[in-house]
Amino acid sequence: MFTKQKGEEAEPTNTYRTTARIVGAMYLAGFVVGIGGIVLIQSVLGAPDHLATLPANSMLLAVAAVLWLMAAAWDAAHGVLMFPILKQHNSERIAVGYLGFRIMDGLFIAVMVLFVLVQIPVGGEYLNAGASDASYLQALSAVFEQAQLDAYNIAMATLGISGLILCYSFYKSKLVPRPLAVWGLVGYAVILCGSVLEVLGFDLLTIHAIPGGLWEVFVGVWLIVKGFDPSAFTSESADPDDDGVLTGVDQPAAVVPSNGHVPSKV
Repeated sequence: MFTKQKGEEAEPTNTYRTTARIVGAMYLAGFVVGIGGIVLIQSVLGAPDHLATLPANSMLLAVAAVLWLMAAAWDAAHGVLMFPILKQHNSERIAVGYLGFRIMDGLFIAVMVLFVLVQIPVGGEYLNAGASDASYLQALSAVFEQAQLDAYNIAMATLGISGLILCYSFYKSKLVPRPLAVWGLVGYAVILCGSVLEVLGFDLLTIHAIPGGLWEVFVGVWLIVKGFDPSAFTSESADPDDDGVLTGVDQPAAVVPSNGHVPSKV
C-alpha cells in the first residue's frame, strides 16, 4: 500500500496556485498593454494626413508595436501554462486545442504589428514624394491599415475560440465558480461573432470586446487573490479510477480476496 505525505500533497496544489497567479497577472497586464497599444496606434495612424506627421511620431508607433508583441508572447504563454491543468481536468485534445488557438492568436497579432511597422518607411517616403507619388503612398498606407485591422480581427476571432475552450473547461472542472465560467462563455462567444462580422465589413467599434475584456480583468483579479478552486484538484485525486498518472497522487493498491476473484464494480 502506498502512503502519502502532506508535503507531497501540497506540492502540486502550490504549483497550480503559482500558475493561477501568473495567469491572472498576465490577464491584467495584457489588458493594460493592449489598451495602451491601441491608444498609441490610433493617436498616430488615426490623425488627419497621418503620413505627413508619421516620421515625427515613429517612436510612439514603435512603442505600440513592442507592447503588442509582448501581448502576443503572453497569448502563447497562456496556452503553455494552462496545458497541464487542462490536460488533467479534461483531455489532451482540449489542452492541445487551447494551446494551438492561443499560438494562432499570437501569430496574427504579430502579423498586425508588422503592418503597423511598415507604415513608418511609407511615411518617410511620403515627405520626399511628389504629388503623383504621394497619392500612391496614401493608397498603399490605406491598404496596410486595412490589412492591420483584418489581422487584428482574425486574432480576436481565434481568441474567442480559445476563450470558449478555456471557459468550457472551467465550467466542467469547476476550477473557478460556474457563474464566472458562464460569463466567460458568453463574453468570448460575443468576441468571436463580433470579430467575424468585423472581418466581413461591419463596424462594431469594438463594442463586442467589452464583455470578454471585463471578464479577463475580473478573472485576472480572481486568480491572483483566490486561485483555482482546490476542491477541483481534491475531487480529481479522489477519483477511484485514477491510477495516479493524471493527478500525480498515488492511489492505494487494490485488495484481492483470498479466493483470487476481484469483485466487479457496480
